[in-house]
Amino acid sequence: MNPQLMPEKVSLPPTIIDAEEAALASRQRLYRIGRWTLPSLVLVLAIGAWQAYVTLAEVPHYILPSPLLIAQTLLGDWNVLWPAMQITGRLTLMALLLAVIGGLAIAVAFTQSKWVEMSLFPYAVILQVTPVVAIAPLLQIYMDSAFSAALLCAWIVAFFPILSNTATGLKSADHNLQDLFSIYGATGWQRLRYLAAPSALPYFLGGLKIAGGLALIGAVVAEFVIGRAGTGLGLASTLLEASYRFNFGRLYAALVLISVMGVAIFALMSLISHFALYRWHESALKRET
Repeated sequence: MNPQLMPEKVSLPPTIIDAEEAALASRQRLYRIGRWTLPSLVLVLAIGAWQAYVTLAEVPHYILPSPLLIAQTLLGDWNVLWPAMQITGRLTLMALLLAVIGGLAIAVAFTQSKWVEMSLFPYAVILQVTPVVAIAPLLQIYMDSAFSAALLCAWIVAFFPILSNTATGLKSADHNLQDLFSIYGATGWQRLRYLAAPSALPYFLGGLKIAGGLALIGAVVAEFVIGRAGTGLGLASTLLEASYRFNFGRLYAALVLISVMGVAIFALMSLISHFALYRWHESALKRET
């Protein structure tokens, strides 16, 4: 090829490059700031509008308590709310831990044996689609401990996302890599450890985020159903008792704490996912905005 016909390399002046880098850095900085300030601003505006409406319209506290009343109840009834929050938190975390252990073990068994998957997977689906509200009263009858019955209910709700996502991830390894492992005569354990497990990790972490919230939902629903028998479980039972007593300040305070727990669990699961994936997986790698 004639060298004269070859296109010449075009080099941008350093000033243009510096300007583009500065603009990119500015966009990233605005994104980081807006990621936290915008939701916080919306929350402050919503609470302010709520307080203003209750005050100006003179809404009775038994219809809609004001944010100020809820905050006062949180402080005044903390000796009641804190033990209930501990019970709900312990119930949720234990259910999530059992769901992770059981879901991982059964997902691995499914991928290692088609016969095991065909035998057990329909029953996992049945557990998932059966309303926990219908199961909780039966468990309360057959189990002596109300806490154990509520724990089993929360586990049933949180179990399936771990199982389903992990099983899908274990089967999602690249077929070319699977052929390469076959060529080199890799054992089943080597395939699981070095190929299937890394491929399944993002799926498992996605299921973990879902299961964290569902464990809390299952715990709260179980407390609602089982707590009616006077067992006095966690925040949901406290919320239910407050509604019977028309103590709407405590009712809303318990609801706020349940929401805070849900946000905290999701944030923790997101943090775990970030630290597990940010160095290598496409879903967590930083990109230019």
